[in-house]
Amino acid sequence: MANYDYDLFVIGAGSGGVRAARTAAATGARVAVAEDRYLGGTCVNVGCVPKKLYSYAAHFHDAFEDSAGFGWTIPQAPTFDWATLRDNKIEEIKRLNGIYSRLLDGVGVTLINGRAKVVDANAVEINGDRVTAEKILVAVGGWPWTPEFEGSEHTINSNQVFDLDSFPKRFLVLGGGYIAVEFASIFNGLGADTSLIYRGELFLRGFDREVREFTRDEMVKKGVDLHFKTNIERIRKVESGLEVTLTSGEQFEVDAVLAATGRRPHLEGLGLEALGVELNTDGTLKVNERYESSVPSILGLGDVTGGPELTPVALAEAMHLVQHHFTQNEGGKTPAPLDYQNIATAVFCHPNIGTVGLSEEEARERFEAVRIYSADFRPMKHTLSGSDERCLMKLVVDDESDRVVGAHMVGDDAGETIQGIAIAVRARLTKSDFDATVGIHPTAAEEFVTMRSVTRR
Repeated sequence: MANYDYDLFVIGAGSGGVRAARTAAATGARVAVAEDRYLGGTCVNVGCVPKKLYSYAAHFHDAFEDSAGFGWTIPQAPTFDWATLRDNKIEEIKRLNGIYSRLLDGVGVTLINGRAKVVDANAVEINGDRVTAEKILVAVGGWPWTPEFEGSEHTINSNQVFDLDSFPKRFLVLGGGYIAVEFASIFNGLGADTSLIYRGELFLRGFDREVREFTRDEMVKKGVDLHFKTNIERIRKVESGLEVTLTSGEQFEVDAVLAATGRRPHLEGLGLEALGVELNTDGTLKVNERYESSVPSILGLGDVTGGPELTPVALAEAMHLVQHHFTQNEGGKTPAPLDYQNIATAVFCHPNIGTVGLSEEEARERFEAVRIYSADFRPMKHTLSGSDERCLMKLVVDDESDRVVGAHMVGDDAGETIQGIAIAVRARLTKSDFDATVGIHPTAAEEFVTMRSVTRR
């Protein structure tokens, strides 16, 4: 065996890279990680963690309003201070960065601060040094992408939105994915006058159609101004803010425009093209089920490979990768490929969306016949709050096997509720299993085990 400096050299200290480094080091491998930005990657620094904290902050707005019907009087109208939220968030992320650093240190992983460049199949260059490794893992994740149009330089992206100097009283979001929808809800909840612009006919493509329509209606009720089938033609800086002109001819004046128009793999300058490493048509890194690229010593996982852009997916891939490459399986058994079916996910718009398995549309394509059970109701809390917020729950059932192949929810804490349901869907339980489960009363979640009448077939 050639004599390398490391057994594994990881480029990128996000969720996937750190988990792979730690797990490989635990098997006795010599591991180094290179990171030129922040420990914990997108999720910890400019993704799930700060977004959820900001989502919590935005929910207080409703809580204050809802409390009156329960007998609470707030002597004066609550006021929101952006700087307090922003700076408290910064402190919490510093704490998490420290935890990541200690996790790597604790298992003897060498952490190198800098952007590594792959110079051949077993070597990288970092800070002017050449370092060799038997395997190189590319775990650099994605980076926000903004389309070019007149004035597009005046937009901010999802990396920048958390740390704005001042709170944008008038806020506009461009995009129709979950990041766009979440930030529209967050800034609306924090008190900004919020609009969302999307070129498609309805946001959240790929999600269940009924869920998308229900979410649209709930967001409109909460005061988000939605504009579909249109796009931004130009942005001009004017004295009092930004003047945004849409392709429909409509004009807005706002304080900030968030371009939440997608993310692309962060591969520039890594040196992969010089080695002829193959990419997929969408520019993501092409890997096999052992996470090997077309150059077998160069591995890839997480957002950069174009799978579901979710932290738990990167973590699962990292553990899988280590089983393939560093754990000698008893009896030489190869681990089964990772199962990407039935991965639950949540969208932290207001109200939240939680979903697992197939949408109604996907199930209709896949099965001979399906049964749909749904409940659209006013949650008990709102019988006194006076709010007209509603909740949607839905089960998609394969008629022949009676198996629940999809579960969807739009409502408070949908993510918390769907996590448990996801176990049932993954375990291939049937609608009869759901029906035989006694509900917890009074909760919204009990609807999932009390839906008896078919909504449609």
